[in-house]
Amino acid sequence: MSGAPSVFLVDDDRDLRKAIQQTLELAGFTVSPFAGATEALAQLDAGFEGVVISDIRMPGMDGLALFRKIAELDADLPVILVTGHGDIPMAVQAIQDGVYDFIAKPFAADRLVQSARRAQEKRRLVMENRALRQAAEAASESLPLIGQTPVMERLRQTLRHIADTDVDVLVAGETGSGKEVVATLLHQWSRRRSGNFVALNCGALPETVIESELFGHEPGAFTGAVKKRIGRIEHASGGTLFLDEIEAMPPATQVKMLRVLEAREITPLGTNTVRPVDIRVVAAAKIDLGDPAERGDFREDLYYRLNVVTLSIPPLRERREDVPLLFSHFLKRASERFGREVPEISAAIRDYLMSHPWPGNVRELSHFAERVALGVESNPAKPAAPAATTSTGTLPERLERYEADILKEALTAHRGDVKETLTALGIPRKTFYDKLQRHGINRADYAGRTAAGES
Repeated sequence: MSGAPSVFLVDDDRDLRKAIQQTLELAGFTVSPFAGATEALAQLDAGFEGVVISDIRMPGMDGLALFRKIAELDADLPVILVTGHGDIPMAVQAIQDGVYDFIAKPFAADRLVQSARRAQEKRRLVMENRALRQAAEAASESLPLIGQTPVMERLRQTLRHIADTDVDVLVAGETGSGKEVVATLLHQWSRRRSGNFVALNCGALPETVIESELFGHEPGAFTGAVKKRIGRIEHASGGTLFLDEIEAMPPATQVKMLRVLEAREITPLGTNTVRPVDIRVVAAAKIDLGDPAERGDFREDLYYRLNVVTLSIPPLRERREDVPLLFSHFLKRASERFGREVPEISAAIRDYLMSHPWPGNVRELSHFAERVALGVESNPAKPAAPAATTSTGTLPERLERYEADILKEALTAHRGDVKETLTALGIPRKTFYDKLQRHGINRADYAGRTAAGES
């Protein structure tokens, strides 16, 4: 909610209505005055973020009838009723029926203001919770953008704010953190939702294929091109193009992609015809493209062209309070899919949820929930503990050994891949290599190895 809190004030007494309006406005409320209930009701809907204050005794529709109409519209919209008759049975019944407060005339101005403030706070919480539920329901089925931590609330608010602006967006986040979910939500919450959402993983295609996939081709453009093909960019016209792992895009393709972003036009392979495209581009990267050391051969001008708005998705280890909520969602969904009852969560699973580092982020948590639903993960192993010798020695010595174990675990989990390991650990490249040297760890020893030690 934004701006001053709102009040719909309904009273057929013109002088009293003006006096109450002045009192509320001096207290910081924005007041919309009405002489009758019917007039006020015509202006109300379930999206109203404020409070209704109404006299009871009025010609036509009285305050109690107005309350019942509002309750049908939105049972959570606070209504404060005012009466000059001091009818105690009426007040009791009104409160039981759901009226937020009942104030008898004459009343102190502060009594009404404080009641209105409490009602406004209740309404604010109701509307915020509705917005969170709507955001969770609108999220992708595979990796929903669920979370109650402040960083996730800010991320959802930012997505809502920029969804309809049509600016290109760069999404940064670790593997499995939900970058495609963010791109999908930007599409679903924008006016482009009726167009196509087209996704392409730049790291999954060889250099010889990616240009044809992106730009399309005419018959005879190259050996094997027997039919015309519409590229992903043109197919996304009117909608959203999502380029995942854009850091893996070949340099030659980057040049052409820069032209697309600047001119919003393409030239398919095998033709000189220029075709305009109406696209919004959302690009995702696992590395920090703003860091020249990590960017490598990724074009700086393309980075700055994409970097109109950058959204960073926090890893699970930085928002552990969201883990139980996410796990509960995934477990319920998996149990429904497998046709099983939602299992009871053991103490071992609860401990694991809050102690595991979740290097695979939301995707790893989703897979873990599926194993729990199937009953194959009833007693998960605790995260690998440091060697027994870690419990001996001075504090600096024990911390050094623990750090070495973390480095080895990350290298093993990511098969020695430097970029993925750096992303998982969240440290600069130079710091990483300094630590490897200090601990005598050879990165090459972990190349191609899995967590189980397989090649």
